[in-house]
Amino acid sequence: MPQSIIILIAVIAAAGLIALVAFIIYRVLRPRLKEEKPSDEQILQDEMNRVLQDVEDPETAKQISDYKQDE
Repeated sequence: MPQSIIILIAVIAAAGLIALVAFIIYRVLRPRLKEEKPSDEQILQDEMNRVLQDVEDPETAKQISDYKQDE
């Protein structure tokens, strides 16, 4: 009977140690993970720059600007 109690305490202590190490690792890495994520505005701007192209034809550019002014 005393051996089973000692084994139970050892298992609980090992699980607690693993949980403590995991918590410490989480607290250390969490600030770095937040810094690396770009903001939603930056993601949107990057996607808009990737998809949209500048208008090189002056006549088309004038038509687009006239259309925007009409709105």
